[in-house]
Amino acid sequence: MTVFSELRMRPVTAGRRGWNASTTARLVMAGAVISLLLVGANLATPLYPLLQANLGLSPLGVTAAFASYVLALVATLMLAGHWSDHIGRRAALILAVLAGLAGGWVFSQAETLLALSAGRAMQGVAVALATGASAAALRELLPSRPEWASRFTLLATAGGVAAGPVIGGLLSLLPGPTTAPYYVHSVVLAGMLVPLFLLNARPAIRPPAGPRPILVLAPRRPSVSTEARGAFWLAAGVGFLSFSVFGFCLSLAPGYFAQIVDTGSRPVIGALAGMTLGASALSQLMAVRGRFVVPAGLAVLGISVLLLAAAASWRSLPLLVAASVCAGLGQGVAFRTVFNDVAAKVEVSHHAQVISTVYVITYLGSAVPVIGLGWATSAFGLQAAVLAFVLVCCAAALTLAALTFRTARRQRTA
Repeated sequence: MTVFSELRMRPVTAGRRGWNASTTARLVMAGAVISLLLVGANLATPLYPLLQANLGLSPLGVTAAFASYVLALVATLMLAGHWSDHIGRRAALILAVLAGLAGGWVFSQAETLLALSAGRAMQGVAVALATGASAAALRELLPSRPEWASRFTLLATAGGVAAGPVIGGLLSLLPGPTTAPYYVHSVVLAGMLVPLFLLNARPAIRPPAGPRPILVLAPRRPSVSTEARGAFWLAAGVGFLSFSVFGFCLSLAPGYFAQIVDTGSRPVIGALAGMTLGASALSQLMAVRGRFVVPAGLAVLGISVLLLAAAASWRSLPLLVAASVCAGLGQGVAFRTVFNDVAAKVEVSHHAQVISTVYVITYLGSAVPVIGLGWATSAFGLQAAVLAFVLVCCAAALTLAALTFRTARRQRTA
């Protein structure tokens, strides 16, 4: 099928020559697209202090620009999370790449908060279009290994988010620190269009029937089977908490960390901001199993977040690094387990829609608490706002740890 026939949701009668890619190549492409889009969406993390100074933004303005990305992402997941089931995974990924290219260009040329937010919003649309499509594609390519499909999904997403700040900090050393990272990234991202267009794509799993196929793209009310409902809400809750911490790391944390280590180096700030996400990505390669993995991971996350505030009080770089790494490891192990549980209980035909719904709630954790944190920073100062934020996150993580520990004990004695 051609890309245009997929977008029209019409079968092609004539044969088409193309690249009959292996399963490995398809796995790499599915993971690379979402990872590259998330890299692009997080290139700005070490640039926020510079953008804040150049554009005269307040801390609330910085969090508003960050939140515009998340809110657009969430809205698109709700409206279009099921599209790849009907137009095909390849077509959805191509749309995502095109939206990502547009968003990166708008953001790099922005001279006002409105333009900055518009660019971020377009990047959110791109990530949303790719989220469900890539997760579903990975599961379809590994039908007998759903756990590894979930691992690859989280590795690609967490890895992309973690690499974005580091790459953004390094590329900001080039002439034009707020534009060069996006020019380089756009070249790499545009290169993904070549194999995607050449690929012999597999047909959509739920092709529309009837004379008006466009109707299947209409927004749908999220639905989860009774068997998967408990796993769904646990994954959504752990995801919301996790991304609240990640949202802090990717928005106000660069300025916060710069105060702790007393540096203005954008590569260093980017590396510190991406450390928690990097540890989360690496945790996907760890073979950690057991009934109490989820409560243990959540407990480590809660205690580690609390230690971030202690690192600021003591101005301790080793403690900051250790707390960031442990927070990422605890989150990664816990979220992988609950994510894999819900993915295994969802029917293949509804996988993209349900996983997109999980991410709707998960990504809201990057927006709502972070907007509140930005307001609190403007009202009470960065140190006081961050202290209150980490106390709430710690309490939430330890509460979830206690609840999941009790559930695990009941299952053991049953």
